[in-house]
Amino acid sequence: MPTLVKRVVVPVWRLIAGLRSPSKAANTRLLRERGETVESLVIRHATVADIPALAQLHVTTWNDTYAPMMIKGPSVAVRERQWREAFAELDRRWFCLVVENPGGKLVGFAKGTPSDHPEYAGELSKIFLRREYQRVGLGRRLMGHVARRFLAQGISSMWLTGDGRNPSCHFHVKLGAVKTDDDPGNGNYGWRDLRKLSSICPP
Repeated sequence: MPTLVKRVVVPVWRLIAGLRSPSKAANTRLLRERGETVESLVIRHATVADIPALAQLHVTTWNDTYAPMMIKGPSVAVRERQWREAFAELDRRWFCLVVENPGGKLVGFAKGTPSDHPEYAGELSKIFLRREYQRVGLGRRLMGHVARRFLAQGISSMWLTGDGRNPSCHFHVKLGAVKTDDDPGNGNYGWRDLRKLSSICPP
């Protein structure tokens, strides 16, 4: 797709996808009705025992994000195989943080890996939340955990690659990310200083 066309089409796609997203007021009300608070949701490291639930969550959240763009994602079986292969790696330099509600259900996750980008040492390869847990401050809290996990590894910068049609692009910019290329079809963003990101995201 030519760049000029992308500059027109991609924002429209992003707007349409954003209109499908639940409002902050609606999700705050749902959170309250479930007897939960953002602070009651536990962010912890994923374990092998989480793989089946993590695979299902991966498919659900991926499809919630990209199905409106008519992009079909892998099945639960494929995602489970991918996660099992990742956990079986002997030299495991990646990490996965999951968000667990008081009932023990996984509602979000983020995966970080070393980066092969020449300007960023870490890569946020995945970050997803279930629709009913978006826009209540949980994403910011999860990003803070990711930043501090990288910093603990001696990694002080991070980038992510995504689809420019994803409405979450605005979320990254609000947290200080900068676009890392000029292609409007790409959702590629980076943080030069994870200490700064950590400081604006609650622990």
